[in-house]
Amino acid sequence: MDKVVLQQIATQFRLLGWGAFWVQVTLAVVTFGVLMFNNLGRALTRDRIIGLGPGLSLTSLALVVLAYTTYHAFRYVKLGQRLNGDPLRRPGRVETRNFVVRGIWANVAGLLLSVMGYQALAGSLTFQASMQQPGFTGLNNTMGNNAITSLEMFSMLSNTQVLTGHVVSLLVSLWLLRILSPSTSS
Repeated sequence: MDKVVLQQIATQFRLLGWGAFWVQVTLAVVTFGVLMFNNLGRALTRDRIIGLGPGLSLTSLALVVLAYTTYHAFRYVKLGQRLNGDPLRRPGRVETRNFVVRGIWANVAGLLLSVMGYQALAGSLTFQASMQQPGFTGLNNTMGNNAITSLEMFSMLSNTQVLTGHVVSLLVSLWLLRILSPSTSS
């Protein structure tokens, strides 16, 4: 491979790796904070949040996968440095491609967990909204308080943040796989 092309690939690995890393760190910290706030809020309130457990569990699992893909993005930076470094320590095209493909599969797994969590959360909140009385004022409510709270909306926010992190990481990984592939245009 031409040295100039290799330097361009290495630069893209470093820059995109750093970009994905910092975006994912930011989204993971926000998600973790929202989930902790959600757990603290649920502990302090007497109202039981209807059926959000499965959605929050899937969101938490997607957050664990996001932590792995964040580490993987940091490894893209290190891989870019190795590609631009000593030719004896430089990884081969197949090894580099396999590393990127592993990142793609991790992102797909995280996306699946996030989407399933999103569906579980949205289903629970839709069910809860369907139980609300039209014109509910909070007075003389015999069915209990079924109003959707801001705490429950924070649950949706946490899932959206994880989902966004996986989408960003997947796009970066797909772009890196694209630049590794031999050119098919004439």
